[in-house]
Amino acid sequence: MLDNEFPPLGGGTGVVNWHLLEEMAERQDVTVDLITSSRSRRSYDTEQFADRITIYKVPVDNHNIHHATNRELLRYSWRGLCLARRLATQQRYDVSFAFAGVPAGAISYLLHATHGLPYVLSLQGPDVPGFEARYHYLYPVLTPLIKRIWRRAGIVTAISAEQAALAHRTMPELQLVTIPNGVDTTSFAPPAVMSERACTIVCVARLIERKGQHHLLQAFAQLRAVCVEPVELMFVGTGDAEPQLRELATSLKVTDAVTFKGFVSRERMPLVYREADVFVLPSQQEGMSIALLEAMASGLPVIVTETGGTAELVTQGKNGEIVPWGEVPALTRALRRLVNDAAERRRMGEESRRRALQFGWPALATRYLELCARVMVPSAEPQRAVDRQSVEAAGDVSKERRA
Repeated sequence: MLDNEFPPLGGGTGVVNWHLLEEMAERQDVTVDLITSSRSRRSYDTEQFADRITIYKVPVDNHNIHHATNRELLRYSWRGLCLARRLATQQRYDVSFAFAGVPAGAISYLLHATHGLPYVLSLQGPDVPGFEARYHYLYPVLTPLIKRIWRRAGIVTAISAEQAALAHRTMPELQLVTIPNGVDTTSFAPPAVMSERACTIVCVARLIERKGQHHLLQAFAQLRAVCVEPVELMFVGTGDAEPQLRELATSLKVTDAVTFKGFVSRERMPLVYREADVFVLPSQQEGMSIALLEAMASGLPVIVTETGGTAELVTQGKNGEIVPWGEVPALTRALRRLVNDAAERRRMGEESRRRALQFGWPALATRYLELCARVMVPSAEPQRAVDRQSVEAAGDVSKERRA
């Protein structure tokens, strides 16, 4: 398994990977070696996730846990490939599974070319040309490679209908299997008792322009100007846009009602949702938001934009409101409707919870394993354990040529 991000590094893709490994750990017939990134500059780390699941971390010298630079992605590509090839000489693998076409998919593609190892590829968002505006200059360069990686994969999966449609703009003939993201409906659940407090709006996402927090701040300022009851806004997450968002909050004179909570650990996130009354994700583009699923499982009404996952998760007027990207007046109206109507919030929150219960991780993990079984090479010999010397040897190889 290949994924350049894994908690605490990265965003939703790493969270999906973590939950799938949790489910695979319950299966006696599944052994997984995951190659991911570490924040280290030089050391190769190994962790035992479960009895049959090992995590190998290659050093990328990461400086921002929520975002990998192009240089860090290149380091992961080269060092991850060196380690993957070394591991593949130590034991026979049946299949490789890559989260995202680049960089992980490129490693699976090369393993297929050198070792004949079939692979399943899960599209995650920014790896699909046209998804991320800040990568517009890279997509023309990477698209020929991306198409080759897609074409050689045994199976390619998408996490939403909109993501599949976006991929088809690049490669109309691509055969795709859609498997949505999931949510832990036990940890993320509504509070047993509703507390008396000011109506609280929460946005859980990296603080970057694509997530649209600047639009939410503008709408919140307009909401406060007409709202009789007190209302508060809470941002959870960090990112490059945080200084600008703080400056915007100051200029809009709403700092007294806006909280930037920063990074919150996975263990504490259920409590964050229970402290909120409305969830908002005004994003320009999503694959299928894990935060949205968590908010729904926590029994919150949601306000979202028309992007990936919306059609599968949200129905206008049923469990939330859908507004166009960047239209602050529409976002303000949606906020005002929910903030001023507690009964409507409860009704929509109950519907959100009902829908989230359909997206449990056990069933989704089974679907991924079934896809792997369809493409994998039958094992001709028993799995052999990989000792630490093998990992260190892979580290020695990568020291010869650093990205």
